[in-house]
Amino acid sequence: MSNKKSRTGRGNEIDMLRGSLWDKILVYSLPLAATGILQQLFNAADVAVVGRFTGSLGEACMAAVGACSPIVGLVLNFFVGISLGSNVVIANAIGRRDFDQVHRAVHTSVLISLIGGVLIAIAGELLAKEILMMMHVPVEVLPMAVDYLRIFFLGMPVILLYNFEAAIYRGVGDTRTPLIALVISGVLNVILNLFFVIVLGMTVDGVATATVLSNIISAVMMFILLCRSDAEIRIRRQEMRIDRGALGRIMRIGLPSGIQMAVFAVANVIIQAAINSLGTVVMAASSAALNIEIIAYYVLNSFSQACTTFVGQNNGAGNLARCKRTMLICIGEDAIALGISVGVILLLGHQILSLFNGNAQVISVGYQRLVIIFSAYIFSMLYEIMSGYLRGFGISVLPAILTVIGVCGVRITWIYTVFPVHHTFRTIMMAYPASLFATAVLIFLAVLIRRPAKVRTERSPSHA
Repeated sequence: MSNKKSRTGRGNEIDMLRGSLWDKILVYSLPLAATGILQQLFNAADVAVVGRFTGSLGEACMAAVGACSPIVGLVLNFFVGISLGSNVVIANAIGRRDFDQVHRAVHTSVLISLIGGVLIAIAGELLAKEILMMMHVPVEVLPMAVDYLRIFFLGMPVILLYNFEAAIYRGVGDTRTPLIALVISGVLNVILNLFFVIVLGMTVDGVATATVLSNIISAVMMFILLCRSDAEIRIRRQEMRIDRGALGRIMRIGLPSGIQMAVFAVANVIIQAAINSLGTVVMAASSAALNIEIIAYYVLNSFSQACTTFVGQNNGAGNLARCKRTMLICIGEDAIALGISVGVILLLGHQILSLFNGNAQVISVGYQRLVIIFSAYIFSMLYEIMSGYLRGFGISVLPAILTVIGVCGVRITWIYTVFPVHHTFRTIMMAYPASLFATAVLIFLAVLIRRPAKVRTERSPSHA
């Protein structure tokens, strides 16, 4: 395939190298935010359906799904981090117009997701109960949590496949196609949730099964579209193999990002274990609030991913001044979008929480979590975008190390030192503002010291 092959016929792709940035970043980010929100609605639908339609088991079912969320997040975050490597490698190759590199990265990415998904599925089936017991999940919740986690892990191959397919499309500037696929599977997920729980009388096993089946639809749909796509990102089954060079470039950027996101999730697992010690009602409240607050996080994070992709392409093309403008515009637009989303959620927070469970104590504790977490989202926004900026230049190890120190170090220290003295839910939640502030300061200093847009190197960002 020629390196000079032109790109034509893609109405969904965004030209990141020329023209104004503010509108293109917005057009890229909003479908990305919608995609993340819709993915989260898979889990939110699970929690809401079992909380509302399983009678006296409602709170225990909500607690079971909530207990699994940090574990699922750990695994998904690790591979989503690796998929960012695919995103950057593809975006940088597009900027250099090296379409042979794009082609190799696409096939390698698909195989990484499938192999990783199978390995996680096997490990999950063997270790699900032991992991949940280590998290001190209450005895009355444990059997349902084990069922949910094992079924969810069975779907890991298709869940990871979708995420890597989405990264491929985002690398070439298309965030709409992954959104369309997810809309279709999301509607199916809600319908299957209601069918399995209300009609068949299932509980957490029903909603887990619905989630897996709906993810199969989105992954297969995206695979078919990639097989029929234009040459540079088309999947050819006869050429499906891992390219060692592409794998190395993806892992050099993606593996530190994956470790960063996984260790981030480890800290949340420790926090979840502390929450579990406060009983089923607090677990249910935290689970419901998490499914709401993360909607605002996906708005926040979409601009970080936009920053990574726009910087990746423009760095590949040598447009370094445009890279810096990208970061500043992403911060400004993200602040506005985040303020709107947080304001709406807090305004309607009690009503939204009541959709998950009508217990007044669950609603009160859940709203307390929302207020505390959202108070720290400005710090989260800053460190996410600045980390995305560094990753766009291929600088992935440094933000990973700083995140481990700032997020994980502070949260773990907090849980083992402050929480035992003040054994309350509010004390646990205050670990979030403290850790996010520390991380934002560290990443800001890293950007000031590295100043990647000031120096042009001959190395590809994939090798930085």
